[in-house]
Amino acid sequence: MTIPEHRRHATAYWTVRPGQGELRAEDLPEPQDGEALVRALYSGISRGTELLVHHGQVPDSVADTMRAPHQDGDFPAPVKYGYLSVGVVEQGPDDWKGRTVFCLHPHQDRYVVPVGGLTRVPDGVPPRRAVLTGMVETALNALWEAGPRLGDRVAVVGGGLLGGTLATLLTKFPLGRLELVDVDPAKKRIATALGVDFAHPNDAQPDCDIVFHCSATSDGLQRSLQLAGDEAEIIELSWYGDNPVHVPLGEDFHARRLSIIASQVGVVAKARRHRRSTQERLETAVGLLEDPAFDLFLSQDTSFAELPQTMEKLAEDGGGSACHVVSYSSPQPEE
Repeated sequence: MTIPEHRRHATAYWTVRPGQGELRAEDLPEPQDGEALVRALYSGISRGTELLVHHGQVPDSVADTMRAPHQDGDFPAPVKYGYLSVGVVEQGPDDWKGRTVFCLHPHQDRYVVPVGGLTRVPDGVPPRRAVLTGMVETALNALWEAGPRLGDRVAVVGGGLLGGTLATLLTKFPLGRLELVDVDPAKKRIATALGVDFAHPNDAQPDCDIVFHCSATSDGLQRSLQLAGDEAEIIELSWYGDNPVHVPLGEDFHARRLSIIASQVGVVAKARRHRRSTQERLETAVGLLEDPAFDLFLSQDTSFAELPQTMEKLAEDGGGSACHVVSYSSPQPEE
């Protein structure tokens, strides 16, 4: 299956040096058997990880671990990075043509990938909302790691994109208490919309059975330890890059037999590792996005053509509660 002339070229976003990105043209390979040509509709910017990549803050020790599935180049730069892409299959096996799909692919307007790297987006999930699939997958993995039980007292420390996504999933559990904790009072809007309690860290309720830490700060981790009840678990979802982290293990950490468990989405959580594949986890995650509550975590769209400037602006503004949505809405050539 030969790519028509107007589909043979693509444009992709590259981080060319710490703090600077640009759009680069590239030629597409001909799709082989079992491969598909995808035209992007939307992609999402995961501010935490992608801003660390933008600033060149990926530690050498985890550079291989942090590679995205379809990444080109190496950290710190030049590197083509990203993993929240939604598009439509223009060419490929008959049962894939015309399907809306999610792919762990960098920001690029067209790309060729094996169909095994695609996840079908259900009809009940709008393509724009589907960019959150990677966030929901990360939150789902943390829930599999923690295994909340009936009546549990749970805190989510850090009300950004990941913390908010996790809190949305936790509302589906019959918990005894669920509190979203953040230093920013503006995050109360998210909690109110979800119907969960909100607290400043100083006012958060202690004696939690599970604390999910998502703030990516030493202060947030310290407060998570304080909020955990005796022998409770802190599920650590933050990724700090090369920023130093101070953990107060010299206080009552040992006396209260607390546990800090790293939740890393690169592998399926231990509790489900022998029962769910990464593809099954992705399929579960995208299905959960039928809930319109997740629209709370989508920004207004900006165009793909403006992505270099958008990344610079996001780097100046810092984090937020929304996934920044990149739109690839230019008119498509006729066949």
